[in-house]
Parts: sequence; C-alpha cells; structure tokens
Amino acid sequence: MRFRNHGMRRIPAMLVAAALFCLTGASQAEADKVTVNIGAGKQIFLNGKGDVPACQTCHGPKGLGDDGMQTPRLANIGYAYVVKQLTNIADDARVVMTNPMMNIVAKGLTEQDRKDVAAYLNTLEPAVEPSDLAALKAGGTEVGEAYKGQILVRYGIIGKAPACQSCHGFNGRGSDPVYPQIGQQKYVYLVNQLKSWRDGSRTNDPLGQMRAVAKNLTDEDIINAAAYLTRAPKSTPGDGFLPNNQSVLGNLHIVQ
Repeated sequence: MRFRNHGMRRIPAMLVAAALFCLTGASQAEADKVTVNIGAGKQIFLNGKGDVPACQTCHGPKGLGDDGMQTPRLANIGYAYVVKQLTNIADDARVVMTNPMMNIVAKGLTEQDRKDVAAYLNTLEPAVEPSDLAALKAGGTEVGEAYKGQILVRYGIIGKAPACQSCHGFNGRGSDPVYPQIGQQKYVYLVNQLKSWRDGSRTNDPLGQMRAVAKNLTDEDIINAAAYLTRAPKSTPGDGFLPNNQSVLGNLHIVQ
C-alpha cells in the first residue's frame, strides 16, 4: 500500500506539536521516576536493618499501629506522606514527642531505605483494625462521641474549622500525595497529633494548614473527631467507589 507524502503535509501544525509534547512529556516522566525496592522495604519493616529495629515492633506486623504504644497506622496511608514524615523525623524537623526513639531510628535509614519502606507499606492489602474505644475508656482514656465527631469530619463547624474531608477525602480516606489517610487511624495517635498541631509542638504541616485548623479545636472537638475517624468507613452503602491507594506507585520504578 502506498501512502502519499502530501497527506502528511495536511496534518495541522498544532497536532504535530501536541504529539511531540506528549512524547517529550512521557520521556520526562520516565526520567523522573523514582526507583523503589519493595523487597528491601519489606525486609526493613519486618526485620530491621543494622542498628535499626524492625518497624513492626511498634507498628505491628501489618503496619496498623498500636494504641498502647501510641503508634500510628502506616499501612496504605500514602507513599509520599510516609517518605516526607520519615525524612522530617530524620532531620529533626519533626520530633516524635510520644517516642523520641523514632528520631534515632529514622536517622539510621538512608534516603533510599525510607522510599523502600514507604513503597512496601503502600502495597499492603487494605485492612481495617479500628481502635477498641470501649477498652480504652475502661482503661481510663478519655474517649469522645463519634456522632459528634462526624459533624466536624464531614461538614466542619462554621466559624471554627473546615471539614476534615475537604482535604483528607471522604471520611479521611486520604488524598495522595499531600494529605494522608486519617480515617481508620489509631484513636490515641489522632488525639496526640491534633493536640500537637494545636500547641505548636508539631510544625511540619504544609503551609501551616493543620496548625491553623487545630488552634480552634477544643479538647472535646479533638476526641470526638478521633472517635469518629478511627472507625470511619471509606465508602457508603450507596457508593462503593474507593480510590486506588496504590496509584502513586504508578509513578515509581519498582524492583523486587
């Protein structure tokens, strides 16, 4: 079959430019990809590395956190967020007040280690392990009212704070790459962090957003929101859509 050359001359210059842009953009995207090693991240998380203890020691084998140890859920909360937090902790831009050892641990990880661990955590099968609020209350922890917390999470309070889900997605299910999943997070951790944002002991929030919100929250607001978030479903019975929490991995070059 013979193609006539003059047909090519009829292609609008704009389409040619667009094609070149797409090719260039794709090439640039490939060049910008970050290499992560899921196997290496799993090894560090489960078994540690050198003087760095296994992450699961405090965060659990599935990365779901522990209220007793005041540690957060790490599984599926967001690749970019975990990398940022580990980096900030290693640089002392964030000091973990409930467990200062975390700053020492993070310093023992290389930049690549942090990326590998974060990538591994983002590949774990989604699991639900809400805090046992009844047990916490029986043990003397002040526990809020979830139905009151739902108002703040979904709708906000006029003159006080915007809805948590305006940044963190429906019921706090996360919005990569900036806003982590806070729904189904551990209750004690949520309370601690909201109070830290409020008193300024934690300051590594983008543009000071969390500090601006938390400064207007009362203790009651905080425990109510945490009580709702730890058990908040990611979807509703009428809409089962769930965002792909592994979408960020599409921008990574993964090796095993």
